[in-house]
Amino acid sequence: MRGFEIAKGYENKEVILPKRSTKLSACYDISLVEDLVIEPHGIGLGVTGLKAYMQDDEVLMLFARSSLPRKFGVFLPNAVGIIDADYYNNPTNDGLIHVQLFNLGNEKVVLKKGERIAQGMFRKYLTVDNEDAIDTVRVGGFGSTGK
Repeated sequence: MRGFEIAKGYENKEVILPKRSTKLSACYDISLVEDLVIEPHGIGLGVTGLKAYMQDDEVLMLFARSSLPRKFGVFLPNAVGIIDADYYNNPTNDGLIHVQLFNLGNEKVVLKKGERIAQGMFRKYLTVDNEDAIDTVRVGGFGSTGK
């Protein structure tokens, strides 16, 4: 009851569906669906062409691949990206997953389509008792909750 799908508008763009590299890998490799240029000391938004579905008490956590800082001098500026279950099929962007990347270097970085930029791990999570969470329809992406 969890997995990856191609987001609307990316059906003909050669999206690479995430897979684990080995039987014991904890994470799924996530790739770019288009080239990405990141200016020096800037943040780029990598498009994956993917969306993820999962159980209500699960989250998809995105981590940078360990080779990114060494090979390209880039990393996730927020350390871990969080994709909530209710982001799937949201009306604004269909749940399209983007990956933020920060260029630590003094030269622009070009990441090519197909480059593996992140690792995704599905995890269960706990919530507190007697919570008054608002049951709304999620719209938007980065930092959109509560707007």
